[in-house]
Amino acid sequence: MAINLQEEQQAELIRALREPTSYLHPVATVEVLETHISHVLLAGGFAYKFKKPLDLGFLDYSTLAARKFFCEEELRLNRRLAPHLYLEVTPIFGSSAAPRFVAEAGEASKESIEYAVKMRRFAQEAQFDRMAACGMLRGEHIDSLAEVIAAFHQQIESAGADTPYGTAPAIEAPMLQNFAQIRALLAEPEEIAELDRIEQWSRREHGRCAELFAARRAAGRVRECHGDLHLGNVAWLADEDAPGTAPRAVPFDGIEFSANLRWIDVISEVAFLVMDLHARCLANYANRFLNGWLERSGDYAGLALLDYYLVYRAMVRAKIARIRAAQSDTGEAERQAALADYARHIALARGFGAPRRRALILMHGVSGSGKSVLAAALGERIDAIRIRSDVERKRLHGLAATARSHSGLAAGIYSKDATRATYAELARLARQILQSGGGCPVLVDACFLRAEERAAFSALAGELGVPLLLVTCAADTAELRRRVKLRHATQMDASEADLAVLEHQLASAEALDEPPSSGELRIAVDTQQEATAQSVERLVRTIATCPA
Repeated sequence: MAINLQEEQQAELIRALREPTSYLHPVATVEVLETHISHVLLAGGFAYKFKKPLDLGFLDYSTLAARKFFCEEELRLNRRLAPHLYLEVTPIFGSSAAPRFVAEAGEASKESIEYAVKMRRFAQEAQFDRMAACGMLRGEHIDSLAEVIAAFHQQIESAGADTPYGTAPAIEAPMLQNFAQIRALLAEPEEIAELDRIEQWSRREHGRCAELFAARRAAGRVRECHGDLHLGNVAWLADEDAPGTAPRAVPFDGIEFSANLRWIDVISEVAFLVMDLHARCLANYANRFLNGWLERSGDYAGLALLDYYLVYRAMVRAKIARIRAAQSDTGEAERQAALADYARHIALARGFGAPRRRALILMHGVSGSGKSVLAAALGERIDAIRIRSDVERKRLHGLAATARSHSGLAAGIYSKDATRATYAELARLARQILQSGGGCPVLVDACFLRAEERAAFSALAGELGVPLLLVTCAADTAELRRRVKLRHATQMDASEADLAVLEHQLASAEALDEPPSSGELRIAVDTQQEATAQSVERLVRTIATCPA
């Protein structure tokens, strides 16, 4: 009959499996990695993940049957994003002191003593957390991850109306559980008081968002997600089953132990990665990932819940750190590191719950003037949400951002009516974002060549009581033509502007001679003469002078 290995027995099993001769494939040495819920043995070209026999409330691996079931779930779920990594569920036979990977003659599978998820091994240096720690994480890695996650979210199943997932009680339960489980581990009055303040904010915010939770669920935004999307669970890998393919971001190790923790709003998933980047002092990449995901998904409505989920996700990591600090097998150095990690995430939660300064920033200029490059850099610097006319125009017509519409000059999706509809959509999104949650700066990346277009956004800023900054980008005509010609040749950008479009814009643009509205600031940037980083810092100083 099945044997339930308790912690001491599993520890003996792990010690035995450190022996390279235990395996059926070549192994020189065995390295053991440990988390608060698992052991991972790196042996030769493979990794074997064992679940600890624990019941932590939010997960229960206390029986062999449960560990087998959750190994199978881990395989099913993670094959969605990393099919070339997740190979099989491997049974272990024999005894904890003398384990075997094959059954002896007459030994049935029901006599397995343990189960492991067998994975294809990859270099740990390929993990995003390792890359971040050594300064190797780059913008292209973040862009790839945003693309992968946005596509994944569009493909996975939405929660049915007959399920409890994504309801206000289902969202509240793990949030409250975080606080209860952390509180049981605290003794210092200051720590308890800080935890109480964050819990009170979370409860209030949950109440404010109750109708939003229901609306998101009805809109199909609650889906069977990865559930544990942080940098340690993403790697930069090529598909070994498809030789010659370029590396890309590969998320792995999603949540299998709790349906309620993976059947979540997609913005909750995004919030985890955003929070983790902030925790690693990579706020610029947090903004880059968020904007990349938003551009691809179009799910700007989710921003109304972002602050709530950022705090929730910070508290998840705080809980894990505090649990690890309290475990009996944690050494003193590791315990101190876990306590520091706890304090860091508590500080993040406190910051995410604070209101942020709002502003409306308009980029102004013809194609090739450097608006998009400057907007992206400025957005990362001030943590703004960027909305692009080139992307939203195509979304309105059911086209992907980089799809070619083959529209003629001032025709098709670039006709006057289509352009009016595009600016109306940009205004709608700007309003929605400025009014969501704690608010944040909104950066609108569009040409704004007509006074009517500029006036509409000036009126919006006045109505919402937010400062308005108009950034005019310029370069000489020869440089404009060079940039547009180069970009059009690559056809990798959302913009379809060619030289004919540029000439039309230069001839028809309405001069910026209307007086600025109350609270409006204007600044001109020569993107040919001034480096982007220098322009960004000048803009940051200008924004700081805007009235609050």
